Amino acid sequence: MYKIGLVGGTGYTGAELMRLLVSHPQVKLHVITSRSEQGIAVEDMFPSLRGFVDLSFTNPSIETLAECDLVFFATPNGVAMKLVPELLKEGIKVVDLAADFRLQDPVVWEQWYGCPHACPEVLKQAVYGLPEVNRKLIKQAQLVANPGCYPTAVQLGLLPLIEQDLADTDYLIADVKSGVSGAGRGAKVGSLLCEASENMTAYGVSGHRHLPEITQGLQRAAQDKPIGLTFVPHLTPMIRGIHATLYIRVMDKQVDLQALYEKRFADEPFVDVLPQGEHPHTRSVKGTNTCRMAVHRPQNGEIVVVLSAIDNLVKGAAGQAIQNMNIMLGIEEAQSLLVPGLMP
Repeated sequence: MYKIGLVGGTGYTGAELMRLLVSHPQVKLHVITSRSEQGIAVEDMFPSLRGFVDLSFTNPSIETLAECDLVFFATPNGVAMKLVPELLKEGIKVVDLAADFRLQDPVVWEQWYGCPHACPEVLKQAVYGLPEVNRKLIKQAQLVANPGCYPTAVQLGLLPLIEQDLADTDYLIADVKSGVSGAGRGAKVGSLLCEASENMTAYGVSGHRHLPEITQGLQRAAQDKPIGLTFVPHLTPMIRGIHATLYIRVMDKQVDLQALYEKRFADEPFVDVLPQGEHPHTRSVKGTNTCRMAVHRPQNGEIVVVLSAIDNLVKGAAGQAIQNMNIMLGIEEAQSLLVPGLMP
């Protein structure tokens, strides 16, 4: 039985990690931290976990975390980078769900996140945790940077075309909608019911923090060819879910797009390519670690449309983190994650 630590257990992602981990037969939560809620029982904050988690929140300490086999960081950006180097020295495996180790260039990090990186020397050690791309590297990794929710949906949808050099990489558009839980659990005016309900709005049009992460991943898939990506996120009046509508110019009209996507993801347990002509629904992946997608070529033109749907809290965060944990610990990759979506 592997001992698991969770740093930052009071947000939606932390709660989702706990919900999924308590049913995992090969791991046990050993410590759950929160500086602000120290001493409060987890089940008092999250009644849904009553009878499943008998721990209280504690202050994070290297000594306690070093007793674990693997530690998750479900903390705000900039927190993990201050503690991870010490854990790595202790031989502890780490999965960071924030952005601290996703970008390989510390200059780019500072540009987008507004502060110097605390441990730039560790960045080269971090493996980007998109299993559909980096499974072999994740298996050997001590530190995994769990992808963001938008980058997961967008990259998975674009990869087959870019890997096969079929896409015009100068002209990529990602029009992506997210549920309000993606904004976190903190009290914000834009997340209030009266603000978010019956409303949809774009944000971060001039530049969203996930843009360099998506571009970095796509450049690797394109063997370092330049990537011209327009990425526009939207906030939609739903709790969970991300729906990405991706537009790609593909000049070759002879390629069998359906066969291409089915072949690329045939062995992936958490990517479901729908039959030709269908459309994914965010509700069909609610509560699951599945990315459900479909590929279309409207009017047999040059623009291909890929539709990609995930649950932002599962495949976009906690579920993918556990998928990475399973790979890192040598556990069957889909353990505790193969569940159908919630209905309604």
